[in-house]
Amino acid sequence: MPSPRPSRLVRLDPPFGITLGNELPLVVIAGPCAMEGMDFGLRTASALQEIFAAAGIAFIYKSSFDKANRTSGSAFRGVGMDEGLEILARIKSTLGLPVLTDVHTPEQAAPVAQVADMLQTPAFLCRQTDFIQAVAATGKPVNLKKGQFLAPWDMAQVLEKARATGNERLTLCERGTMFGYGNLVADMRSLAIMAGTGFPVIFDATHSVQLPGGQGTSSGGQREFVPPLARAAVATGVAALFLETHPDPAAAPCDGPNMLPFHELPALLRQLKAIDTVTKG
Repeated sequence: MPSPRPSRLVRLDPPFGITLGNELPLVVIAGPCAMEGMDFGLRTASALQEIFAAAGIAFIYKSSFDKANRTSGSAFRGVGMDEGLEILARIKSTLGLPVLTDVHTPEQAAPVAQVADMLQTPAFLCRQTDFIQAVAATGKPVNLKKGQFLAPWDMAQVLEKARATGNERLTLCERGTMFGYGNLVADMRSLAIMAGTGFPVIFDATHSVQLPGGQGTSSGGQREFVPPLARAAVATGVAALFLETHPDPAAAPCDGPNMLPFHELPALLRQLKAIDTVTKG
């Protein structure tokens, strides 16, 4: 049986006093799916900072400079790495927020690690050994996302690939499992199974309701199921929740159907904090 209480903690570098652990108070990683420019980044990060401060929940800002893992070649890609890292650096220096972003190639790992406080590996790339090890070799905290095609117990092998670099600041992320064509299902057993590795577990509540390719040249989603899945995951005792959110999801260039609008966050965060407090005693 998997251990219900992993002992490992993942600490972000100073000056940020955020530590992720399955026994510790909930942390939330949140932000728009993709960057949409400097002004948009600063505005959204500032608005989210206020929302999370009011909720009393530690917060890591997330946004992607490239959406490289898309079925359609016409899908929105993003602002690119150079501009994206400038945006993240400004958010850090202006607002004092820790930032997380995706890495898509081994070559991107080192420059992204110069700015990002936590790196993330896309789910589709979880079996790419050279890639996983290049990202882990930066020494930065890394969120290893489970592929939609992978069993939760197989993430132990991905974890060992990353640990072979000497990096122990690793988290495992559940983001749903393929359930036929164009659909995902979130198996809450996965959270307990991955917790059995002894490393912090993160639940991606918004990608778990994605409908891959559901709109032909882009993915659809069912954001109405984000709150119940988030509440269920927090009740299991996860270290962190991953939420993509946008001030106007209908106008977002990607993943709008599965992102939560900002105005829905305060009520949900109150619920999640209450559940987390009860679960962790």
